[in-house]
Amino acid sequence: MGEPVDLAGMDLGIDGDAALVTAGSAGLGLASAEALAREGCDVAVCGRNEDRLEEARDRLDQLGDGAVRAVQADITRKEDVEAFVEGTVDAFGGLDHVVTSAGGPPPGSFLETDDDHWYDAYDLLVMSAVWTVREAHPHLADGGGTVVHITSRSVQEVIDELVLSNAVRRAVIGLMKTLSHEFGPEIRVNAVLPGAHETSRIEELVEAAVDRGDFDSYEEGLAAWGEGVPLERVGDPRELGETVAWLSSDRSSYVSGVSIPVDGGSTRSV
Repeated sequence: MGEPVDLAGMDLGIDGDAALVTAGSAGLGLASAEALAREGCDVAVCGRNEDRLEEARDRLDQLGDGAVRAVQADITRKEDVEAFVEGTVDAFGGLDHVVTSAGGPPPGSFLETDDDHWYDAYDLLVMSAVWTVREAHPHLADGGGTVVHITSRSVQEVIDELVLSNAVRRAVIGLMKTLSHEFGPEIRVNAVLPGAHETSRIEELVEAAVDRGDFDSYEEGLAAWGEGVPLERVGDPRELGETVAWLSSDRSSYVSGVSIPVDGGSTRSV
C-alpha cells in the first residue's frame, strides 16, 4: 500500500508571497493553507466558525515565518468575500495566490432536492469563487499570480446521492477554463479534483460508523473508505495541499487551465 511522502524541505520558491484561501479554517482548504505557510507565504484564511478559525490560526502560526490572518466570513455573502479579499490585500501589501475552497453541499437525489438547495449550492460553490476571483484579479494581475480552485472528482465522474456536487461543481471547471484564457499570461488558473481524504468530516463519519457497530475500529472504518482506490487508501489532506502549493509556484509555470485529480486513481473516466 502506497504511503504519503513527506515533502518537507522542498523549496517551491514562493517564500514571502501572499496567499488567500477561502473556507480555509478546516478540511482541504486548511491543508492548502498549511502547505503554503510551510513554504513561507503570508496566508489568510476565512471561515464561519470562530473556534475553528482560532485553531487554524494557531496551526498556521507554527508552520512558517509568514504572517497569518484568520477572518470570520461567510463565503455565500458577496460583501463578506469582498471584505476578506480587500482586508488581506491591505494587511499583506498585495496578493499573489488565491485558492478557492468551499464545504460540500448537502447530499441527496434529484427528486429530494428543492429549489432552495440548488440556489444555496450555486452561491456556495460557484458564486463564492466568482466573487473571490473578481475582487482579487486586479491585485493578482498587478504582478502575475495564480488561482487554484478546489472542487471534487465528482466533476469527472458522478457520485450517487450527490446531485448538487455532481451538477453545480462543473460550473467551476468551466469558469476555471475560461479564466485561464482570459487571464493569461499574467495569471495561471487551475483546479484540483480531490477524492476522499482523511479530513475531519471523514473522521466524524468513520467514528459514527464505529459507534453504530459497522466497524470494530477507526482503522477498519477508514480502510473501508479506501476500497476501490488503486492506491488502497484515502488521501492525507497534506497531499492535496502540496499539490495546491505546487500549482501556486513557478515549478508549474507552464501548467494552466488543467483539472488535476488527486484521488489515488479512483476516477475511472478517461
